[in-house]
Amino acid sequence: MKNPFVTNGYAGSEYFCDRVQETATIRNLLLNENSIALISPRRLGKTDLIWHVFDDNAIKKDYHCFVVDIYATKNLSDFVNMLGKAVIDELRPKGRKVWEKFINVVYSLRPEISFDMNGMPVWSAGLGALNNPSITLDEIFTYLNDADKPCLVAIDEFQQITRYDDPTIEATIRTYVQRCTNAHFIFSGSQRHMMNGMFTSPSRPFYQAVTVINLQPLDLQVYTDFCIGKFESAGRHLEKEVVAILYERFEAVTSYMHRILNVLYSRTEAGKTCTSDMVDEAVEFIIRLSSDTYESLFYQMPEKQRLLFLAIAREGKASEITGGKFIKKHKLNSASSISAALKGLLEKDFITMDRNVYSVYDQFFVLWLKFKGLI
Repeated sequence: MKNPFVTNGYAGSEYFCDRVQETATIRNLLLNENSIALISPRRLGKTDLIWHVFDDNAIKKDYHCFVVDIYATKNLSDFVNMLGKAVIDELRPKGRKVWEKFINVVYSLRPEISFDMNGMPVWSAGLGALNNPSITLDEIFTYLNDADKPCLVAIDEFQQITRYDDPTIEATIRTYVQRCTNAHFIFSGSQRHMMNGMFTSPSRPFYQAVTVINLQPLDLQVYTDFCIGKFESAGRHLEKEVVAILYERFEAVTSYMHRILNVLYSRTEAGKTCTSDMVDEAVEFIIRLSSDTYESLFYQMPEKQRLLFLAIAREGKASEITGGKFIKKHKLNSASSISAALKGLLEKDFITMDRNVYSVYDQFFVLWLKFKGLI
């Protein structure tokens, strides 16, 4: 690989930094038939960690592993659609005998499965296309329970199901999971308050159903050694201060640091050294590339949402945002109008909330606001 700082998903253990303890913990829990709730802010690397665990030789050999991203789903039909597609995509390269067993179980899905010129099954349905999602869900779990190997199913952005109109969806999925003895699950999510509510509240269906793991940021020294090693292996050099600067500026969020280091690596010739004075230029390069996107997103916000968004961005970490002090400081309207704007910003993932503290989700968006002189 030309650039070791991968920005588009899991590329193998060689390009995966640390998480040795977390990998061992998750692996051992799964191999001992436990399900897991994996919670962390987005962009901290939890999805790559799941792929890394599933890349383990023993797991690859003895299990069918499915990763389902439900971030874009709106209802049960979408959920079942994404689950079915993930199963087909994983089984397709394993041979006709393997994927045919799945197709023979999911009678309701057959109109949604076509075959390519090589006779391989292809998922052809779109979101919302399933007519009887409850029946299809039952069939998919029947397959998981009767599959030729035990199954591991990771459902990413699992908190999304709380936004479905169906108030029984949590209980429904919990019931299927409980009855499916041949499969174990990783429920990963990035909205800490929503995920904690689902798995730690005694009134919720998933209470005490899983082992909860809160993923922490990478250790600075470990990440520094990883980054320097990748530069050195290509005959380039990296000042350790560069990593320290990025670690502090981006609050140890792996995705942002990796993206900057990807640019810095590409700008450091063999035999040369990447220095701390190159960081700001690399950050500005990325902001300029994304400027049109951020400008469009910003000015498409309703005015009240835009004003609240700016206020939260100025604060960095904002609390008590419906209080008089916050309203006066940022010249906002009433607490009721803030509450309405807040709901819209949260639903669109422009901001995130953790322990009643609000912040802008995309840190590059904040940098763009500063670049444009808006905060």
